[in-house]
Amino acid sequence: MAMKQNTSSKEIRAKLRWGIVAIFVLLFVSLVYDVPVLFNQGIDWVNHAMYLGLPKVSAPAFQLGLDLQGGASLVYKANVSNISANQQAGAVQGVRDVIERRVNGMGLGEPSVETSKVGNEYRVNVDLPGIKNVNNAIKMIGQTPTMEFKEEKSSSTTQQPTLTKGQRQQMTQYNFSVEQRASSTLARVQNGKDFGTLAKQFSDDTNSKNSGGYLGYVGPSAVEPAVYSWAAQAKIGDITNKLIKTNNAIYILKRGSKKIGASEITASHILICYIGAQNCSATTTQAKALVLANKIKQEATPKNFAKLAKQYSTDKVSAANGGSLGTFGKGQMVPAFEDAVFAATTGTIIGPVQTQYGYHIIYKQAQKPTQEYELWDIAMRRETPQDLTPQSQWALTGLSGKQLKSAAVVTDNTTGEVQVSLQFDSEGTKLFKDITTRNVGKPVAIFLDGQPISEPIVQQPILDGQAVISGNFNLASARTLAQRLNEGALPVPVELISQETVGATLGAVSLSQSLYAGLIGTLIVMLFMILFYRLPGFIAVIALILYGSVSLAIFKLIGVTLTLAGIAGLILSIGMAVDANVLIFERLKEELRDRKSLKAAVEDGFARAWTSIRDGNITTLITCLLLIWFGSSFVQGFAVTLAIGVLVSMFTAITITRVLLRFIVPWFSTKGNRFFLGYTPDQD
Repeated sequence: MAMKQNTSSKEIRAKLRWGIVAIFVLLFVSLVYDVPVLFNQGIDWVNHAMYLGLPKVSAPAFQLGLDLQGGASLVYKANVSNISANQQAGAVQGVRDVIERRVNGMGLGEPSVETSKVGNEYRVNVDLPGIKNVNNAIKMIGQTPTMEFKEEKSSSTTQQPTLTKGQRQQMTQYNFSVEQRASSTLARVQNGKDFGTLAKQFSDDTNSKNSGGYLGYVGPSAVEPAVYSWAAQAKIGDITNKLIKTNNAIYILKRGSKKIGASEITASHILICYIGAQNCSATTTQAKALVLANKIKQEATPKNFAKLAKQYSTDKVSAANGGSLGTFGKGQMVPAFEDAVFAATTGTIIGPVQTQYGYHIIYKQAQKPTQEYELWDIAMRRETPQDLTPQSQWALTGLSGKQLKSAAVVTDNTTGEVQVSLQFDSEGTKLFKDITTRNVGKPVAIFLDGQPISEPIVQQPILDGQAVISGNFNLASARTLAQRLNEGALPVPVELISQETVGATLGAVSLSQSLYAGLIGTLIVMLFMILFYRLPGFIAVIALILYGSVSLAIFKLIGVTLTLAGIAGLILSIGMAVDANVLIFERLKEELRDRKSLKAAVEDGFARAWTSIRDGNITTLITCLLLIWFGSSFVQGFAVTLAIGVLVSMFTAITITRVLLRFIVPWFSTKGNRFFLGYTPDQD
């Protein structure tokens, strides 16, 4: 009988040894997964010293929220006024789905798109961690690609009709009220009111309104000439002492520092357009236009360039000035023209350069860097005659993106040009057939977001509902356009009502401070456990280290996005993990007071402490589930990390601590000693 009992005891000890091995293997694996960089440094050292060629470990990085890595938080208000009450929630969900597709196309880490309702107002909250260019993101999210096909008006004219008396009076009254509002705002600025607050309240410029008036560093091509002229004369910290007025707006300005900006080019050109080129009324074929352009290039010199421009250029506006285009910067010319002229050597004549307008012979006269000024503005829009009497040579055909079935990126088999192919549905196919039939030999313009991007001449009726946009795309821009067209328009209009940007530096500071606070708190807890409970306290510290490493590994494994709130949840769950050990050890003391052996006290202590630990953690988990279900994104992040921490802490407190305690119990007498709990029953 004694032999059987001894054998059983040996089997239990063997199982415990394997349990100890499993615990430390789990600790090692989770630590390597958490911090592979440190482990790989060790691998590099070993490989360098012993030439073993050990492979390195790869693991994903932690997903950080925008409050830790920087980024932007955008809040949009959905306009559902034209939708019945029972369909509003579904329409807003459709907005969320479209915005999410657009955001996912930006390649950001863990973006978040959520809907909410504040009173009777529907909102869409967009978090973009790691975003670099917030303005581009806003354009990608909020703009709807409006594609329209237009044909020439039967009796088009470029002359703008004059305003009626009523229209002139309306424009005068409106602009007077704008000036009064601007003067009142300027007075507030001069009286010391916060510029950013006033910009958010009164500016009509959406970008500066959402950023407290801040425009960043701007060059001469980025703002109105009058605005840039004021900035060039002002000093750091200056605010306009009078309103800056242009045709389109009235500005109140504040200047910051300055820096060297992008270069500006002074150039002239000779344009030779041909049939099919944009805005071209010539009857020259493309082949003949190229021959003429090459001939002019051979003849052109800096001295005779102006004369040749007046003689040959089909750009009559610049031809009247000897082909002069004045001074311009990046983004002001079409890409093909801009790339060529910026790459050219100053003082040289290059070409022919082909754009959608034809062939250009370009004389680059000068290139010099610009000054960029840091500006804040409050811009109030003025009404112009164009706002009241918009005119166009083009007429709507009824064919638009609504009839689009699909869009795809293709290349021209002959020229290799990147294009966007369109396939219309049955309604669009019929419309396109009618449009091309009545416009043979005439241009049909394709407009995107109100701007003409292609004006091809119809050679013959197109019956299969297929069209091609050739707007000087590169592969990236063509893919973006095709993606946006396939995504379609937003189901309801949205308006950006809030924009909050967290800089990468501020996020890094928040992360380091949070980790520092958590580390200090954890070390204090560990020290308390060791001093108060001695060896079991040290075991609890081992379990706590394992708890932390496993929790972080799970965060990585399932892709939890860590935010400040999430880190708070993790730190709170550390306290709960320690609390479970405290309950166990105090229960163990009570069992020892009842004169039980140390082995029996350990078993009964765990068994009787379990119910309290279980009930406390279950109530916490229920709370976490409710927060995940009903909470906003930051609250959900807190609840997710807390829930994972609670589950892991139950495992480490009950399983890990018990295995380690069972293993060391035979090292002590049946009553324990002062190294075990700092207490023995002999004290009572």
